[in-house]
Amino acid sequence: MAEFKSSAIDCGVVEAVQTQAFDVVVIGGGPAGMAAALAAHKAGTRVAIVEREQHLGGILRQCIHPGFGLSHFRKELTGPEYAQRFIDQVRATDIALFLNSMVIGIDSGEPTEDTAVHAVTLMSPAGMLQLTGRAVVLAMGCRERTRNEIKIPGSRPAGVFTAGLAQRYINIENLKPGSRAVILGSGDIGLIMARRCTLEGISVEGVYELMPYANGLRRNVKNCLDDFGIPLHLSTTVTRVIGHDRVEAVEVSQVDEHLTPIPGTERIVPCDTLLLSVGLIPENELSVAAGVELDPRTRGAVVDQGLQTGVPGIFACGNVLHVHDLADNVTTESERAGAAAAAWALDGDAGASAAGTGCELTVFPAGIAGYALPGRITAVALTKLNFRVRRPVDAARVRILAGDEELFAGKIRPFKPSVMESFPLPAKVIQRALDLGVSEIVLSVDPVEEA
Repeated sequence: MAEFKSSAIDCGVVEAVQTQAFDVVVIGGGPAGMAAALAAHKAGTRVAIVEREQHLGGILRQCIHPGFGLSHFRKELTGPEYAQRFIDQVRATDIALFLNSMVIGIDSGEPTEDTAVHAVTLMSPAGMLQLTGRAVVLAMGCRERTRNEIKIPGSRPAGVFTAGLAQRYINIENLKPGSRAVILGSGDIGLIMARRCTLEGISVEGVYELMPYANGLRRNVKNCLDDFGIPLHLSTTVTRVIGHDRVEAVEVSQVDEHLTPIPGTERIVPCDTLLLSVGLIPENELSVAAGVELDPRTRGAVVDQGLQTGVPGIFACGNVLHVHDLADNVTTESERAGAAAAAWALDGDAGASAAGTGCELTVFPAGIAGYALPGRITAVALTKLNFRVRRPVDAARVRILAGDEELFAGKIRPFKPSVMESFPLPAKVIQRALDLGVSEIVLSVDPVEEA
């Protein structure tokens, strides 16, 4: 990225690039980007949305199943219906839209009046353009893990798709990916595609899950598998792809408690299509190039309670920050990010003054908590903490620890990896940690035995 900019300057191209100024630049036109842009616009800032597709809506355009909007609109909607409500709101404002435009870099200039001006360089069919903004909101979403990333042995024939790609083929392109499918992974997209394939006349041989529990929401297991008689095989994975020009079959094997295939349990499942639903990864290439620190647990940015990254004026929200299970939660979080970005753009001193209160706590996960977000707390105020557990438990307790002292203990209740959890951390708990002189606190989810 830096080399490209240097060579462009050397040949005198950068000086000719057209520049447009905004207060807030939002990268991504999906549910996160639109919610952030609308919140920033409502706060009175000039906002631009940059989207690489030709349409707003992001992944929701291909999610034609119901289940969206239950908390945000108090009404069950399909993905396109949910997205259209925000598209209509965006179109009714003067938010500038840059569609079919790919961001190739984010550069932060020297601070001006305590706020750095960020330059977002993008490419479109019309050429190169540079947008400047006092705040940037990262809302690029996430991508699916592929076969290469999970290293399935065997031949490399046609017929191996990520579940999201198959969903796009069926719902957007009106193409049939195959006739007889095996699905690896029980994430929500895999469960939904098991049902969708069945409705389109594609025989689904089964859903195979490496873990001893389903990774999708319980409602999707019931509505997509149980209601259609599709078997779910737990502690089982695909260990070989068989076929020359096209997938002919897959070999599946049971795994032990260490997730290692058990010799002698192999069996061949005939099929012509393998769909992979094996996890999502936040799209953070731009974030890294902009100098944003990533959390190795979420693979998203490290942010404070205002969703601001370690780079002043750059905020992150939605699936590029951490993978959500509900679009409604993405919307709520992104509205917070958009409002915070607008406040920063209008008064950069506000963020500096908040950070200058002497509050600087790092949050770490412990117990069965897989991650804790935000990773930094920079203000003594009510803070919403998000986390996800690594395995299901029938009874566990959330605790906040500072050293050996317990500052907070929640109620005993069940937790599941498929559900993103959140709870409010009171300001008095943060103040207590500061009074103890610690620089970090621990969010621990500890299983307990019920009496």
